[in-house]
Amino acid sequence: MTTDAARMQDLRTHVERALGEFVERQLPALGDPDLEPLRTAADELLAGGKRLRPAFCYWGWRGAGGTDVPEIFTAAASLELLQASALVHDDVMDKSDLRRGMPAAHRRFQAMHEKAGWHGSGEQFGEGAAILLGNLLLLWSGEMWRTSGLPRASLEAAQPVHDHMRTELMCGQYLDLLEQAHGENTFESALRVALFKSGKYSVEQPLRLGLVLAAQELAPWMDELCTGYGTRVGIAFQLRDDILGVFGDPAQTGKPAGDDLREGKRTMLVARTLAAASPGEAATVRRMLGDPGLNADGVATLRRIIEGTGALRECEDLIGDYLGAALTALDQAPITAEARTALTGLAIAATSRKA
Repeated sequence: MTTDAARMQDLRTHVERALGEFVERQLPALGDPDLEPLRTAADELLAGGKRLRPAFCYWGWRGAGGTDVPEIFTAAASLELLQASALVHDDVMDKSDLRRGMPAAHRRFQAMHEKAGWHGSGEQFGEGAAILLGNLLLLWSGEMWRTSGLPRASLEAAQPVHDHMRTELMCGQYLDLLEQAHGENTFESALRVALFKSGKYSVEQPLRLGLVLAAQELAPWMDELCTGYGTRVGIAFQLRDDILGVFGDPAQTGKPAGDDLREGKRTMLVARTLAAASPGEAATVRRMLGDPGLNADGVATLRRIIEGTGALRECEDLIGDYLGAALTALDQAPITAEARTALTGLAIAATSRKA
């Protein structure tokens, strides 16, 4: 195992232990047998994931001089609960069937309703239960953050960043809905959604949280690092997500091939495609994008158009450009050498991943 891989695995172990211990403490509140499906759905959702957000938070902490204490793993792990909440709600809004190769939470609850033969609509029950699960995970994320055990002064200094990050995420979810409702998008509008919904809260804000937790203030160089490195890695991260949503291997992504196309996602990749497509190609994309019954042939047709317009190659090039600029900004930041090495590896992992 490489040093980077070993470092990431060690961090995952700490984060997963902190998550397990926190959820275990919630058991008394979930003691009613009828609440067991909520607990099971939460457990299975939290069992997966790349743990990138806790990693950026942790290495922000270490980069600003924070020591290797258990409390930082707990605070950083709370971001996984926030991410799980966002995924549950995102799947409801997108009507996704799968998440990480398993039924999405709303489909799980819908199937439970239909199998039991309960009254009312199984679909409505599933969506309602999933929304409540997402809300529960959101509440837990705040509780885990507040009770992490880090010094009060650190948590108070970082709380405005934490609040702003959650606000950005919710606003990004709304902008995503709005973008799809409009039906037309530009690269700039798709980028705005990507930044609010994913880029900032996946990289920039977790990094900023870790830095402020350690330093108990936001120095100018920290803000420069978070925008120069964090924002750019976040954009590249989302561009990679856009590509995987169309060209990813289902065995690795855990979602059907071309699922973003069926869901009608107005991504940066789609925007680049429409901007470069011929009138006939653009008409085909608009007609097929968002068709829930899109079959393998339809996915293949849209993939050919995306590749043929050069949009795929352009987005790959943009990922490289954003990554290069981010690493240049990282090199200029006065952080610890160990953190610099780790953040370099994280940036590469986040932008070259297969799932």
